[in-house]
Amino acid sequence: MKAFIFDMDGVIINSEPLHFAVEAELAKENGIILKEGELESYVGTRADEMWSSLKAAHQADFDVDTLLKEANEKKLAYLHDANMEPIDGIRELLEQLKEKGYKIGLGSSSTVAFIDAVLTAFSIKDQFDVVLSGEQVAKGKPAPDIYLAVADRLGVSPQNCTVLEDAAHGVQAGKEAGMTVIGYVNPYSGNQDLSKADLRIEDIAAITI
Repeated sequence: MKAFIFDMDGVIINSEPLHFAVEAELAKENGIILKEGELESYVGTRADEMWSSLKAAHQADFDVDTLLKEANEKKLAYLHDANMEPIDGIRELLEQLKEKGYKIGLGSSSTVAFIDAVLTAFSIKDQFDVVLSGEQVAKGKPAPDIYLAVADRLGVSPQNCTVLEDAAHGVQAGKEAGMTVIGYVNPYSGNQDLSKADLRIEDIAAITI
């Protein structure tokens, strides 16, 4: 291993409940009656792809770009008001990686603005050598684009990268990129199939470098 790449939502921050709450509220406002577990099935994917899929599935009538903007504003406002901390063990893991000289990347399906807000709020932005949003690649997870792009910018071959993920779509993206994938079982991320991961953990502290 030469590089360690983090997902963000559900790995660095327990933000999935926030995403679920905002998305459920906006779905209801736009006449979408969500099925049980429907939002969970999109965890790890880009918001634009999720809303486009929901719009088609429910034959709803709304502008995806307008909804994305509204959702992002609500999430940023909540993050600004909430006194949140990184998931236990993340700060220590980042320190270990830095001490050992590994390159550190982040590949998240969230927007550039939300990623920046989270990393800034936690004062860990400078810990990452490369930070990429799903907005900045052609295809979002489960396609491998974002992880391949992070590896390329880090200057490390995919087979020498380890990915930390909490979502089924993210695990698939990491494996298709040819990377070793650690699946973090986060109960806040809903029912996620992490069976394709090379290793599954329930505590970030279980990762030793």
